[in-house]
Amino acid sequence: MFRNRMPRYEILSEDAMATLDKGWRRLMTEIGIEFMDDRALDLFRKAGQRVEDKTVFLDPDFVLEQVAKAPSEFDVQARNPEHSVHIGGDAMAFGAVYGPPFVREGEVRRDATMEDFRNFTKLAQSFAALDSAGGIICEPSDTPLDSRHLDMTYALQTLTDKVYMGNVVSGVNAADTIAMSSILFGSRESIEQNPATISLINCNSPLRWDDRMLEAQFEYSAANQPVVLTPFILMGAMSPVTIPAALVQQIVEALSGIALSQLIRPGAPVIFGSFLSNIDMQSGSPTFGTPESGIGLLCTGQIARHFGLPFRTGGGLTSSQVPDAQAGYEALMTMLPTFLAGANWVMHSAGWLEGGLVAGYEKFIVDVEILQMLQHEFTPLEIDEDSMAFGAHEEVGHGGHFLGAMHTMERFRTCFYRPMLSSSENYERWMRNGGKDAAVRAGETYKKRLEEYEAPALDDAVRQELEEYVVRRRAELGD
Repeated sequence: MFRNRMPRYEILSEDAMATLDKGWRRLMTEIGIEFMDDRALDLFRKAGQRVEDKTVFLDPDFVLEQVAKAPSEFDVQARNPEHSVHIGGDAMAFGAVYGPPFVREGEVRRDATMEDFRNFTKLAQSFAALDSAGGIICEPSDTPLDSRHLDMTYALQTLTDKVYMGNVVSGVNAADTIAMSSILFGSRESIEQNPATISLINCNSPLRWDDRMLEAQFEYSAANQPVVLTPFILMGAMSPVTIPAALVQQIVEALSGIALSQLIRPGAPVIFGSFLSNIDMQSGSPTFGTPESGIGLLCTGQIARHFGLPFRTGGGLTSSQVPDAQAGYEALMTMLPTFLAGANWVMHSAGWLEGGLVAGYEKFIVDVEILQMLQHEFTPLEIDEDSMAFGAHEEVGHGGHFLGAMHTMERFRTCFYRPMLSSSENYERWMRNGGKDAAVRAGETYKKRLEEYEAPALDDAVRQELEEYVVRRRAELGD
């Protein structure tokens, strides 16, 4: 996995951090947070916190005591140990797009299917830059609603040997993910000792944790599986319109969810989540890849480090409907500050289109290209006598060229990043080869990758046990 050893880009002064600190403390104590689950309310009440109806008014010092119990770094095992990931510190792990109900393939925009889900899973497996296929890469419309989580989890477990995300639609779905993970890794004890899945728990911003998300959180935290406690904030809609107000709200929502995980199981691994952008104030539509979201992302990294927590944010986000220039520059506008901030868990790294409504095949490849280039760019230079190549100057002399120099010949295959999509042909040659733009080349690339895909090996007995579990649970759910 990628280690980002570059310096972090921090934009908040000490005075700004102190002001934000006062702000989240006031919001937490005076306005409070709703928890739509009686078990959560009971835990906070027993811990001495003030509870009125569904609203919890939290003591900030109590919250910080709970946050201090969460590990600042932890590991998540993959069934191929080479693909296990470290969360926290200078480690960055990248997963594919999450949640779109639609798919774009070339000129066609349509409902996502289970075959699309499998295809994106295979693509994620085939690129080393991605550490995870994610979770709900797309929402397959051709499978029964109550049991599709079984098919998706089975695909993630069998078509990849990388870390995968758990289903969070309900507590039942979360329990199924834990049971299937226990089968894959040998036992419940195994995954409790070494977490095997990461799950996204979204806050219903502003200031409400819904019952379904909380049901899933209880299951995962009780099983010691990491949860990403994520405020879902679009400034001007789900938070006040200013960035500082959104940051204060984000802190309250994330820390309150993290405190709950520690009450469920002290020491349970958590990730400080952030999904922060803004809306178009003319239309009310969500916008992505904006300067405001980039600023918020950089601030989030600094805030999470202040609390000693690993954090999630970033991705290749765009509002564009197609994999065009807008999709490219907006994705980079989000992914570049993701690296500058040093995000530890990065969702939506490949495939996001149309504000998250669409998983795009060509966009998936374009995003992987961006990701690979940034990983290369954020790898520190090795500067030594050999890299300064004094001997090449002696060989070439004045006014010559280095194309045939021994130093060049020994390194030309590995010295530069080799792009998948960029064309360096002159115009005439480019036209003779079909005049293909990057989107067309991306389409050719994903099709070739799918043709070349080879499923990672899986023990036959484990596969059979997983299949039997899926069949049994599907029958129990009436599907």
